[in-house]
Amino acid sequence: MNRFVLPLSLGIFLVGGAAALAQTTDDSFAALKAAEAKKDAAAVKKLAAQTHALVAEELKVPEPEGADMQAAWKARLAWARDVDTFTEYALYSTSLQAPPAVAIDLLQTLEKQNPKSKYLDEGGYSRYFAALSQSGQASQIVPVASKAIADQPDCVDLLLVLVDNAMAQNATGNASTYSQRLVAAMSKETKPEGVSDADWERKRALALGHGYFAMGMAAAAANRIFDADRNLRAALPFIKGNSAMYGTALFQLGVANYQLARQLLDRQRMIQAADFSDQASKIPGPHQQDAWRNAQSIRNEALKMR
Repeated sequence: MNRFVLPLSLGIFLVGGAAALAQTTDDSFAALKAAEAKKDAAAVKKLAAQTHALVAEELKVPEPEGADMQAAWKARLAWARDVDTFTEYALYSTSLQAPPAVAIDLLQTLEKQNPKSKYLDEGGYSRYFAALSQSGQASQIVPVASKAIADQPDCVDLLLVLVDNAMAQNATGNASTYSQRLVAAMSKETKPEGVSDADWERKRALALGHGYFAMGMAAAAANRIFDADRNLRAALPFIKGNSAMYGTALFQLGVANYQLARQLLDRQRMIQAADFSDQASKIPGPHQQDAWRNAQSIRNEALKMR
């Protein structure tokens, strides 16, 4: 990932207490930059909190009189906000190379400091969940995601967790809602700076595959067969490497297209239903035998259609 670039000081000369506070902030920021470069997790955690608190004090400095001083004051406030953003970046970037327990601590610190931080959305939660799994705390992932979604409503990593959990719990209403939000969020996402094309495509395929699959399955459960057909077809290119999901999607596409073919008296769609069922029958899983029987029955019925 590209490093967060921010110069050490604006070189603005304020007066009195404001000048002293600014110098203290600059010193704390310089120390934080050095700690982040060394990936010194303990120092980063301490200095990020310290620098964040100093920035908060700087933002309270009242506007001075005089045009020159006002310009310097406004520039300094903008600088302070950039420094505060760096405190978030430092916690996130250090977590990427830290052991799981340390990474969890750093990201929890970031979450408390700013639950709306862009760094939580742009990889922080992904690292957080991986660290929880690696440290034997996978059961905490869903509770963390359920709480965090209020502050990060379009976070792909959070929505992916919530979609999969809703599917596992057979909560089709939640699955439908979260999957629609997941597809919408992923569709408007742009690749963050520093993320490789390959990693980005993997994330995109995972999110869209799970999103469309959950939308399709929720629609099938509610007997909304047009929606089931459309969304499961959309899921196929993204879930091809997941035999369990792919086999289930093909089986449900066979059922949905059979129902549509009978409603529309559409022989071509009936043949498609047989083809989907036949493909599903070749994938080991709970639907394999039913898919084979459906394929034979549907193909026989298609032969009788005009």
